[in-house]
Amino acid sequence: MARIDNQTSSVSRVPKAGLPPWKRALDLVFVAASAPVAILVGGGVALLVVCGSPGPVFFRQRRVGYKGGQFVCLKFRTMQVDSETDSHRGYTTEMIKSGTPMTKLDAKKDPRVIPLGSLIRATGLDELPQLLNVLCGEMSLVGPRPCIPYEYEVYTEEQRMRFNAVPGLTGLWQVSGKNRTTFNRMIELDVEYSEKKSLWMDIKIIAKTLPALITQCLDMRAARKNARAKQSKQPSPVAAIGKPVQSL
Repeated sequence: MARIDNQTSSVSRVPKAGLPPWKRALDLVFVAASAPVAILVGGGVALLVVCGSPGPVFFRQRRVGYKGGQFVCLKFRTMQVDSETDSHRGYTTEMIKSGTPMTKLDAKKDPRVIPLGSLIRATGLDELPQLLNVLCGEMSLVGPRPCIPYEYEVYTEEQRMRFNAVPGLTGLWQVSGKNRTTFNRMIELDVEYSEKKSLWMDIKIIAKTLPALITQCLDMRAARKNARAKQSKQPSPVAAIGKPVQSL
């Protein structure tokens, strides 16, 4: 993942004009109120990262935000250092084109993920450092998820309307099925939010976030269980070799 880190050297700053006063106030109040718990939980996640894999605790990556501006997005590192990224790029491009549900690449088993990394990602704890992005005004609590620049490149002009809202930690798409939905449905929900956002809408989305995360964890557990079941049904190479061949 360090190869992506190196891309953060030249980043155009995201304008803060997309944050109405009520939204900025909500962000600051929430960050201040949650700071003690966030620091405590974040410390535990950082310890898991350090014990699970050598390398930096934080992962920095260029992301596309409001009006197509770019900023450095912070996360807890959940993958091995120097992990290849071509598989993620190809997987994302295929999801965009095929209209399949937007399940994560590590939903079944990804060798790039550090121990307990999938759990950290499923619970959203890897995104705790993005509270600093919220504090800086580069992100908001609620909004479309910021995408990677190579994803932005394949968006149509209509799809880029989702960037008319400042990106967020959670959003309408995240609490409306997320990994069960398609890319086009995500775009529809993000555009809807950018056009209708309000204080009451943000509060409702924040209230729905924890149940959505619980559902996401259950979905990940079910996907892993199904993958193991399919794998156990496949005959091993040794068994296949030892099986007698029936005569015609």
